[in-house]
Amino acid sequence: MHPLARWKLRGVKPYIPGKPIEELARELNLKGEIYKLASNENPLGPSPMAVKAMEDALGEMNLYPDDMSYYLVKKLSKKIGVSPAEIILGNGSVEIMLMIALAFVNPGESIVASDQSFIMYRIVGNIIGAVMIEPPLKDGKIDLEAILLSIRPDTKVIFISNPNNPTGTALFKEEVENFMKKVPEDVIVVWDEAYYEYMQGKNFKETVSYVKRGWNCVILRTFSKIYGLAGLRLGYGIAPKEIIDTLMRVRLPFNINRMAQIAAYHALDDEEHVRKSVGLVETEKKYLYHEFTKLGLKYLPTYTNFIFVDLGRDAAPAYEYLLKNGVIVRPLKNYNFPNALRITIGTHQQNVKLIELLNKFLKNTESGY
Repeated sequence: MHPLARWKLRGVKPYIPGKPIEELARELNLKGEIYKLASNENPLGPSPMAVKAMEDALGEMNLYPDDMSYYLVKKLSKKIGVSPAEIILGNGSVEIMLMIALAFVNPGESIVASDQSFIMYRIVGNIIGAVMIEPPLKDGKIDLEAILLSIRPDTKVIFISNPNNPTGTALFKEEVENFMKKVPEDVIVVWDEAYYEYMQGKNFKETVSYVKRGWNCVILRTFSKIYGLAGLRLGYGIAPKEIIDTLMRVRLPFNINRMAQIAAYHALDDEEHVRKSVGLVETEKKYLYHEFTKLGLKYLPTYTNFIFVDLGRDAAPAYEYLLKNGVIVRPLKNYNFPNALRITIGTHQQNVKLIELLNKFLKNTESGY
């Protein structure tokens, strides 16, 4: 690091995303089709309505975007049932996580987030110089009681991924309600619901109700997953107006580009694309459950579009084997799950290829798998 860098940055380890298809093709000189099952992208692609709207707007790229994203915010507010003043947009929901930390946490104060949950919570906390308190998961699931016991007098923010990334496990109505009643009023609870659309109808707590009651909470959602717009980087936060007003003080101007606003506005109308995307995941995860069981691999039942698979020992050889054969998955060593892979649920063709490769690897390896 540069000698003039803030000393707190010495503890920051940059986020490592899933390997891009182009990078793997360059590294291994792969010529055939490559399947990326690493970043929980929608294998059906972006909403067709969004694509058409972007094509129609290509000639407007010389214009700055609407800084307040007026029309998109208005449509979101109507869909969610809150006022436009209770919504903020970010360059991905991770930008809003950083806004929250910058706006509410002083250096040396604490943030609580589960260990082995989305690693950006730790990165954001380290960037601003917060003290991170990270109670462990319990049976692969966020332990709400442990989080409550971790709250200190100087705790400002709690981050909770629900469903949890990278395990795919979920918290349900009663346990969420009991938890929220016990959180001190001067602590902001951030519910990170990136996989919200995949979990509806499964005894899921509609946390927006807390915003409507004026509680100290922020709900984070994204257009990256089910809407298939990950490349445009657009997430949004829902919170009481006072919290939104505070976050706006640390938001950079024009943080949502013109194409993202247009695409998201039209994607919200594409209910057929959402239904197809949910249907694919529901069908294909049953196929993968069956095949993983046949292969003797342990997995956690998921409420997302990815599956946490435990190989029982070091997962690195399997990860490398899949890479060499054109399938990218996510190793979880940096989440302290060295024996596990996080595998995005792809199309049936992609999933069949994945299972064929895992079967060959498990049969041919001499490592005792």
